[in-house]
Amino acid sequence: MRLDAAFGVVTDLRIFLVGGLLPTILAIWRAPSLLFQPIEISRIFMSHVWDLYGNSVDEAGRDVKKGLITPHAYGVVLELGAGHGHTVNYLDHSRVAKYVAVEPNVHMHAELRRTASAAGYSEDAGTLLILPCGAENISSILSYLPTPHPPVDTLISVLTICSIPSPQSTISALVTEVLKPGGQMLFYEHVLSDRKDVVWWQRFWTPLWSIFSDGCHLDRPSHRWIEDVGGWVQGEGGTWGKEGESEEHLFWHRVGRFVKA
Repeated sequence: MRLDAAFGVVTDLRIFLVGGLLPTILAIWRAPSLLFQPIEISRIFMSHVWDLYGNSVDEAGRDVKKGLITPHAYGVVLELGAGHGHTVNYLDHSRVAKYVAVEPNVHMHAELRRTASAAGYSEDAGTLLILPCGAENISSILSYLPTPHPPVDTLISVLTICSIPSPQSTISALVTEVLKPGGQMLFYEHVLSDRKDVVWWQRFWTPLWSIFSDGCHLDRPSHRWIEDVGGWVQGEGGTWGKEGESEEHLFWHRVGRFVKA
């Protein structure tokens, strides 16, 4: 594996520090009690990083999301880790009745609300719902959604499974309890590589990377976990790669669509 590929993550870490360190220090200065709230510090840091970095990450996956989300998402759409709501710009408004954004980082909610509003989704109209909980909080998610359950037609995860707690059990529970029969899961994730040399570097960097990226892991086989949930309609959808992406990329992506039987 080339050294520039193996150490490419260093550039991202530098951008993270430039974008997030100073405002996070200032937040702690104003409220020293944050020193006893490491999760809140991480979320403050990540919110500032995403202000700087979010649009470029969205742009890097634009073609993938246009091909995956725009033609397939329909009905009640629930997105995991919605961030600033970039995904809402890929929804076909004529086919999507409601956008439910699961985003535990409340510091991102204002921008998320603005993005959704600009795309024609609002809480006043009942077409937008922002949930301040994590993907793993299944009972909380269901408590916000109307019966009958399961209530969701389209479940979307864009670069999110890398950071959710207990990912395998969470994915299984979301598909079982939140996604309707006949509903679909759409995902675009960076995942564990198929190459052993890339895997070594993914595992080398993950402990440091996860500290500065709100728990993001470079070495999760998220696409395999989704496939292994079972109960998918055979021959409908599947998993594929990101066109033109180098196999040496530490952020190696997989894209997929599965329909629940």
